[in-house]
Amino acid sequence: METSPYFQVALNLPHAGRIARRIYRLLPEPHAPGGAEAAGARETVAELVRLLDPCLDLDENPPGDLGAQVSRYAAALGRRLVEHIERGGFGHDRLGQCVRNLFECLELGREGAGISLRAGENPNSLQRPL
Repeated sequence: METSPYFQVALNLPHAGRIARRIYRLLPEPHAPGGAEAAGARETVAELVRLLDPCLDLDENPPGDLGAQVSRYAAALGRRLVEHIERGGFGHDRLGQCVRNLFECLELGREGAGISLRAGENPNSLQRPL
């Protein structure tokens, strides 16, 4: 089984919070095509931002197992986001790159390399790992 290259980085929940805010700005408005899914995507990312805001404010990961719990929940929200993007058909390269970066910050680089394509990242993007 061949796997795509991926970036493996240490857990960085503050940066994941910055990426979540970036993703929110890249999502279409609910009145745009794919409106119901766009609304669901925006709600999901808003929940992700609320989850990660304390890490962003402190500029560090939560101590101990709490960081792992936050990371797992953030990844679940990221997966839900991608489902909305797919169903709504509004994925694009920059959005997919941000999804990949989010998963990388959650120490899920391998998953991020695959799921980002579902969110619209161009498989030939120069931003992807070689």
